[in-house]
Amino acid sequence: MAHVEQGDQSGQGAQGDEVVRRWKRHPQVVRLARAGLRTALAGWGLGAIEGDALLVLSELLTNSVRHAGGSSWREVETRFLLRDGGLRVEVHDASSRLPRPGAPRWEAEGGRGLLVVAAVADDWGCGDRNGPGKYVWAELAPRPAVDEPGRKPVVEARHG
Repeated sequence: MAHVEQGDQSGQGAQGDEVVRRWKRHPQVVRLARAGLRTALAGWGLGAIEGDALLVLSELLTNSVRHAGGSSWREVETRFLLRDGGLRVEVHDASSRLPRPGAPRWEAEGGRGLLVVAAVADDWGCGDRNGPGKYVWAELAPRPAVDEPGRKPVVEARHG
């Protein structure tokens, strides 16, 4: 479920490390930002959520690059925050239009990004920035590594 935050609460309550980076609004930044997130996750010992975190970042940042419009603010900002042992990903841009999950036609090639974020993240939402624009965020709770005892498979196979 998405939450709209009142006022700029981005980064609020962050405990620990934070990585902030500004990028030119260009499709190539998605790959570069993913590399930065991968490095941050390794440093924070959050390798178990890397796949989900990279997917969430890719969707949020791609939306920002594509839909921030022709604003004069030609940059986007990413923030990766270590929060309560998990991860908060934020993407900031100058567009004031808040995102809403769509209901794309089955043959559409796009329009499912926020639905993917909602399915993968533990929580997500958006808010207005102090100044022009908005930010969209998603949070992922820490998860045990695949080889840790007690880890259950996502899909169980049944035989017979």
